[in-house]
Amino acid sequence: MPTASHPRRAPRLRRLLALASGNWLARGYLAVFVVSFAAMFLFPDSAVAGSSLTLTAPLSFLGVFLPLAPSAEIDGAADVTAMVVFAAWLLLCALVNAAVLGALATRAAAPRVADPAARQRTDMEAPAGTTRPKGLRALLAPAVDNWLARGYLAVVAVALGFFLCAELVLPDPGFAGIWPLMATAPSSFLAVAASAPIEEFSSITWLGPLVFSLGVVLSGLVNAVLLGLLARRLRAREPHPAV
Repeated sequence: MPTASHPRRAPRLRRLLALASGNWLARGYLAVFVVSFAAMFLFPDSAVAGSSLTLTAPLSFLGVFLPLAPSAEIDGAADVTAMVVFAAWLLLCALVNAAVLGALATRAAAPRVADPAARQRTDMEAPAGTTRPKGLRALLAPAVDNWLARGYLAVVAVALGFFLCAELVLPDPGFAGIWPLMATAPSSFLAVAASAPIEEFSSITWLGPLVFSLGVVLSGLVNAVLLGLLARRLRAREPHPAV
């Protein structure tokens, strides 16, 4: 019937919540986050107080632009409001990261075509000689086939470009490396761990920044692939029974 409602798409928020709680990997991540989140308020001076920021990276690092740090003292209604905003932001970041892990753990079911004629028609419409991407190309496809992952890669490119310009042009680059580090966290911390000994003991000055930059690129690709998988799951059509 033309006037009958035909829900082709489920609300994306519902899909996000389903991915964030629909498998053991996402639920385990949320459980660890809840513990770290509670420790941030119960033990603000402990070494684990900042673990929730690392667990919710890289989105949580945008919290540096909020007017309150997790360890700041609360004094007045404005500070209480700022702390509530900061806590809500961490919860949102945790939800997104849990959904990313859920998208990684959830296998997309291949769509089945019940009608043999429709299946044959689909095969005839496919370009001759086309095959599904395999290997590395298939692995990196989620990083470039959607606007969410491509936008993230653009941010990473700008942050890395700023670091390289500061490192190669300015006499004192300062803390320029903090931007690509935050943009590609948490795996970018491995890039820091790999480049730090090189910068300290190697006489080749450009080797440390090169290793760090390569680590940032790899970390950015990993994050982009995960975001791309999330975007695929959010836009995937829910199967409905045939009429």
